[in-house]
Amino acid sequence: MKVLVIGGGGREHALVWKLSQSPRVDKVYCAPGNAGISEIAECINIRIDDFEGLIDFVKYNWIDLTVVGPEAPLSEGIADAFIKEERIIFGPVKAGARLEGSKQFAKDFMQKYGIPTAEYKTFSSYIQAEEYVRLKGAPIVVKADGLAAGKGVIVAETVDEAIDALKLIMKDKAFGKAGSKVIVEQCLKGEEASFMILTDGKTVVPLATSQDHKQIFDGDKGPNTGGMGAYSPAPILTDKMSNEVMKTIIDPMMKGLERERINYRGVIYVGLMICEGKPYVLEYNVRFGDPEAQPILFRLDSDLFDVLKATAEGRLNEIDVTWKEGVSICVVLASEGYPGSYKKGDVIKGLDHFKGSRDVVVFHAGTTHNNGEIITSGGRVLGVTALGDSISSAQDSVYRAIEKIKFNGMQFRKDIGNKAIKKK
Repeated sequence: MKVLVIGGGGREHALVWKLSQSPRVDKVYCAPGNAGISEIAECINIRIDDFEGLIDFVKYNWIDLTVVGPEAPLSEGIADAFIKEERIIFGPVKAGARLEGSKQFAKDFMQKYGIPTAEYKTFSSYIQAEEYVRLKGAPIVVKADGLAAGKGVIVAETVDEAIDALKLIMKDKAFGKAGSKVIVEQCLKGEEASFMILTDGKTVVPLATSQDHKQIFDGDKGPNTGGMGAYSPAPILTDKMSNEVMKTIIDPMMKGLERERINYRGVIYVGLMICEGKPYVLEYNVRFGDPEAQPILFRLDSDLFDVLKATAEGRLNEIDVTWKEGVSICVVLASEGYPGSYKKGDVIKGLDHFKGSRDVVVFHAGTTHNNGEIITSGGRVLGVTALGDSISSAQDSVYRAIEKIKFNGMQFRKDIGNKAIKKK
């Protein structure tokens, strides 16, 4: 069997890494890939938004399954284009991808189907949005409606911060057309967690739980990023809490999709806030989280190819998804300046230490080759991921591994896993 993975970040490296372990997979391609992916798959130079080019590649190379990593091509309808050409693709159609592509659609969907979420209001007028913020006060959350690479959500602790956020999104156009509308919503206080499911539109299979760390600095300080680290499982998502999520969030969500006549096949990532013992939805994503995919896929015991192909073909009820015992932690190493402007082209040292390692894998995100060396090419550069018997042992392993890696300006959080240890 041949597989094409679309994307070039840490999530896609983890997908390629796990797919390449399947005895049923003979060849993995990745478009466009990165330096780490190129060591285990053939990287092809086709843009993720070149649907015609990707479909042609799939046809002429007899690809059996295409797996979409990032949200942008899903929101633009890549699955619809592949399905029209009768090609098997893992990922939701454009109508389903609106759950992530439009925060207004997602919030209206939650309200319509009784899914617990924060009180909100949508604005296309800056003046009206500012008036609402002054009326409601702070803390308050300001969100760009469209896709903003995980950076379009600003938690404002003061009214002035909220108004600055409105200016940034609506006047300065920091996120382009994604900020043509904003959602202003109640700021829920609690602990965040990530709850992902696989679904083929009929069957629902919860994935291993995880917890992401969005802010750039230790202690959840500083601006939001695409994610600075994650661990799996998340102690806050006990069996009781997971059952509550399934009952109050997943079940009505699936019924809502059915009533909207959306045949959703892929991953749904539910970003949760656990507030006074109750789960609320902060956002939906329509793909594997990044960096949550890295520790989750590290713990997956089943054949990922079988799981994804069955999901894409509507046969998820035939698959038994199993998990390894223990805990996995991923810590993101980022370029200096990220999530703002950052430098590229710094040489990365120390990666050879992990070749052949079973307990530590370094997933590449923003890397490329230059004159025989691996250099930085993005804000989030690497995701160092370790497996351990306990949260403490996994944490020790991952931070020992990080000591061996060097590039100029390297920054990372030193507290990934601390919340889980406190829960023990």
